[in-house]
Amino acid sequence: MTLAPRCCSFADSVALGSAEHPILVVALGESSSEPPFRTLPSELWAIENNLNIANMDWQEFAAAVDEDGVLRGFED
Repeated sequence: MTLAPRCCSFADSVALGSAEHPILVVALGESSSEPPFRTLPSELWAIENNLNIANMDWQEFAAAVDEDGVLRGFED
């Protein structure tokens, strides 16, 4: 059985110093080798929920970041 990656989100100096407040999201445990990325606070729930129910995996979120490394959601 493959477990969904556990993650932690951080409001660091980059998040607090930017108008968009891009939260740093980091994989934990066995998934800790996955690349961290940033996301808007409004998208954080989608990451948490989709990872927990194994609807999406970490790589799908990491691949969807913009050129500046911030996930701003998925286009419809």
